[in-house]
Amino acid sequence: MPEEIKIDTDYITMGQFLKLAEVIQTGGMAKWFLEEHEVFVNGEQDQRRGRKLRAGDKVSIPGFGEFIIEQV
Repeated sequence: MPEEIKIDTDYITMGQFLKLAEVIQTGGMAKWFLEEHEVFVNGEQDQRRGRKLRAGDKVSIPGFGEFIIEQV
């Protein structure tokens, strides 16, 4: 079952998501992480740090887990 990541805004960027989901420790690591790992949003590969993730989006990172964005 995917881990729920709760947001209280309309969207969160991929870089912010990676930090909030504790996949990376700092926002500065996002660019490096996305260059080195495959990230799938709703089944499609997406490596953009600024990608806007909204409630209902599913993020899958092989080796790190599956996540779903939930609106608070």
